Amino acid sequence: MELIVKVGMLAAAALNYIFQALYFTHMVQLNSYRSERYRKWCRDHDDRLVNVRRMAPALCIPAMWLSGRVSDTVFYAVAAGILLLTALLHLPKKAKKPLVFTHRVWRLIAAEAVLFLLVATLCFFVSAQRAVGFIGLFSIIVWLWVGLVNGALQPLEKAIGDGYVKKAKARMEAQPELTVIGITGSYGKTSVKTFLHALLSVKYNTLMTPGSYNTTMGVVRTIREMLLPSHEIFLVEMGAKQVGDIQEICDLVHPQYGIISAIGEQHLETFLTLDNIISTKFELADSLPQNGCAFLNTDNPYIREREVSVPAVTYGVKSDSDADYRATDITVSVSGSEFTFITPDRESRRFSTRLLGEHTIQNLAGCMAVAHKLGVSLEEMVYPIRRLKPVEHRLQLLPNGYIDDAYNSNPAGFRSALDTLSKFEARRVLVTPGMVELGERQEELNRELGAYAADKCDIAVLVGEKQAPPLKEGLLSAGFPEEKLFVARDLKEALSLVQGLPPVEKQIVLLENDLPDNF
Repeated sequence: MELIVKVGMLAAAALNYIFQALYFTHMVQLNSYRSERYRKWCRDHDDRLVNVRRMAPALCIPAMWLSGRVSDTVFYAVAAGILLLTALLHLPKKAKKPLVFTHRVWRLIAAEAVLFLLVATLCFFVSAQRAVGFIGLFSIIVWLWVGLVNGALQPLEKAIGDGYVKKAKARMEAQPELTVIGITGSYGKTSVKTFLHALLSVKYNTLMTPGSYNTTMGVVRTIREMLLPSHEIFLVEMGAKQVGDIQEICDLVHPQYGIISAIGEQHLETFLTLDNIISTKFELADSLPQNGCAFLNTDNPYIREREVSVPAVTYGVKSDSDADYRATDITVSVSGSEFTFITPDRESRRFSTRLLGEHTIQNLAGCMAVAHKLGVSLEEMVYPIRRLKPVEHRLQLLPNGYIDDAYNSNPAGFRSALDTLSKFEARRVLVTPGMVELGERQEELNRELGAYAADKCDIAVLVGEKQAPPLKEGLLSAGFPEEKLFVARDLKEALSLVQGLPPVEKQIVLLENDLPDNF
């Protein structure tokens, strides 16, 4: 009987370990498997590491006084109950961006499992008192074991990654006729990639990196699993969180064309300065060949002021823009937008689309400039532009009167979304936690965004008691009525507040940004 209960205690410990390890493995993945980012996440979120639920296994330690007072069977049973309770307190919850079970995650999980088996084996062969005390201590700091295992696997992962990169380079070299178009920017990359794919597919067999595959390994995976000899154009989204990230992708795919959609204050926690962001985004333009071309959004001051050493084509939507390609006379309604597009040779045409927002039309204008340069006529663009759907969670107008802009995470996009909201003749409700990953400037920028929102919405629901204060200060400083401002603990409570508002004939709700799972 004692053996069965002892095994039951270790099984309860295993269940608790599995649930917690999956959560912290998810956090490692959201922090790009980088040990320094995971350590910083742990420091910034110590309340998720040290709380009643996480510390429950510590009850195994005071329970040790039972050793010698009761039979080992009862002693193990008490510890098993404590560990089982801890496991139940850590049942997995639905994530906004679930853990993706890649080969790398499976290797991490396998290593974590080996670590637990070693600990369980040790506990099986020592005295009851030592086994219970040790498994209790081990179960308190699962976050530490996951971090250590991830760090220990880094050399192996680098070797595996280098092998994949080598094979991807060979695949690219085997298709010298393939035209590669790089797409980068602080925001708008995924939208630009999606829109451009629709326009170029009118004339070419086009492949794009799927979803948010915008890291070196994401591009490598796309090349290995999706690139075919029949593809004529390859659209590569290029993301970055530190200097050199764009250059690394360019060294892999060697783009002939590049689009820089926008530059702004984003990921300042890792970039540290705006100058680092600018130089990193322009790694794309600097990597283009002399017979290539850079497509630049000159509405953006940081792009407009930077010179490039290769031929450049400009685009924009501003009324005073002197860009080569321009989208003008933009109108917005509940059914979408209309605009006039003008080419460098003064050809113009009116387009209608289901897309919303000036910055969305700006992104589309860049795509139209590229497609036109590659031989797609304005007439050929009419139908695909009319059929374009908003990229999910990016100014996506839903049938229930909500505008889903949950994936927006930059100040410029926030302002543009507020401008879009202000154009609707209805009760305008803003639901937002503000911006994150803005480093030391985060509070200041959120305060500025709050002030900007004051005359763009009629009701403001701020999400997160920690996030809300700067936004609230900004709103109130700009004269926003306090009785129309609410603070919710989380998105669920915020949506309940919206549903509880007095009914009106027309209402538009902007869901602006949604904090990722690691915030």
